[in-house]
Amino acid sequence: MTAAGRHVLALDQGTSSSRAIVVDERATIVGSAQLELPSTFPGPGWVEMDAERIWQTQLTAARQALASAGLGVDAIAAIGITNQRETTVAWEAATGRAVAPAIVWQDRRTAERCATLRLAGHEPIVRDRTGLLLDPYFSATKMGWLLETLPDARSRALAGDLRLGTVDAWLISRLTGGATIATDVSNASRTMLLDIATRRWSDDLLDLFGVPHAALPEVRATDAGFGFATADLLGAEIPIAAVAGDQQAALFGQLCLHPGEAKNTYGTGCFLLEMVGAEPPRPPDGLLGTVAWERHEGATAAAQPSYAIEGSVFVAGSAVRWLRDGLGIIASADEVEGLAASVPDTDGVVFVPAFAGLGAPYWDPDARGTITGMTAGTSRAHLARATLEAIAHQVVDLVDVLGADGRDGIDVLRVDGGAAANDLLLQLQADLLDRPVERAASLETTALGAALLAGRAVGVWADDAELVGLVGMGRRFEPAMTATRRSAERERWRGAVARTRSSPL
Repeated sequence: MTAAGRHVLALDQGTSSSRAIVVDERATIVGSAQLELPSTFPGPGWVEMDAERIWQTQLTAARQALASAGLGVDAIAAIGITNQRETTVAWEAATGRAVAPAIVWQDRRTAERCATLRLAGHEPIVRDRTGLLLDPYFSATKMGWLLETLPDARSRALAGDLRLGTVDAWLISRLTGGATIATDVSNASRTMLLDIATRRWSDDLLDLFGVPHAALPEVRATDAGFGFATADLLGAEIPIAAVAGDQQAALFGQLCLHPGEAKNTYGTGCFLLEMVGAEPPRPPDGLLGTVAWERHEGATAAAQPSYAIEGSVFVAGSAVRWLRDGLGIIASADEVEGLAASVPDTDGVVFVPAFAGLGAPYWDPDARGTITGMTAGTSRAHLARATLEAIAHQVVDLVDVLGADGRDGIDVLRVDGGAAANDLLLQLQADLLDRPVERAASLETTALGAALLAGRAVGVWADDAELVGLVGMGRRFEPAMTATRRSAERERWRGAVARTRSSPL
């Protein structure tokens, strides 16, 4: 690594946009770019994206971020990648061309398949091996659907001519010109195909879901190295030093490195992760066990895993986008805070945004969104406030489960993501949670986490303690709601969720 090459380029491929940032050795963002990325909805519960557009927007964002930083490629020590998880891509091994739209993590088309497997008694082995539940959220049944639907897909997959993977593997393949077909262990742990204890593909699960091993990428440690971005893309070969799923990257970006430390990211969905340490967890009912990362400490040391417990909320920021794009009651997402703050409460309105079913802790793919408590006096301001409250209530649902059954609860919740810029949302979160909420100094925590992982891998930063001295905390929100009001608000929320469910609680 040259003296000049002490910057890291982080690629952050998300559900609503492709972003890139350049981070200097002080862990400061010195360049960035972002391009919006649309989803399409070809059928009820179906969510797709153009895989080639994912690639093109991410490449363009990388180039624009470098230009924004005013840096040449020689200043970049490494690339870190983070990505929307579970979203599944199929592509030709020979050409790298995507052969179908990417099936997005929110997609529910395989709900019936999951229900059939559950009725057949397969969920216990899935839970035991993967830490997950049988749900269309995860990649395995998406892969099975592609194999059954695309012409000659299964025979081509068996021959290794067709590749199946999550977005990280797709980007790595394109960045390296097909030289590296690999995924990191954090992304692999979201497929429902990885044994999280061994951190290898499980033959039993591959057989259960009908996914050929030959079609899958190699599983590597988070900081194991993933080849080189080719010179024609960014101007020179650059090592891809580390890869992590977006929520795991945010966990690292918040420096939740010790058991009991937790963060919540407000993005398209909401994702709460609590670090639990070096052993695979036994998560509480309704929550998930997942690999946080697997990292090397020293050049000769074996990679060591860290695990987390996770709660996944499917609809958070996308509910605000629905107010903008679906109802037209705001012109931009930034308007929601002022509109919601213009009324003191929701006047009894409760919004449960189950557009893609309900995730944790309910796991009800057939639930659909509801709005209760409306009267002739209900205004768009009440609905805007109910939307922010819905996001906060869903996070409280997760924290309540984490603290159940005698487990130590979360004392302070660290938060990040685009919607964390909303002061009213975070105050509502602290009020309903009855715990302090600490906002990260930089809301680009997901991309920052990928940069920190990559920089640590190539020696930009010597150890994690150095990072702790560089990454700061922003504003802290203290709870101010009375216990009586909090109890009433939570009871009203639980009643609305019960009406939303496809089956009784």
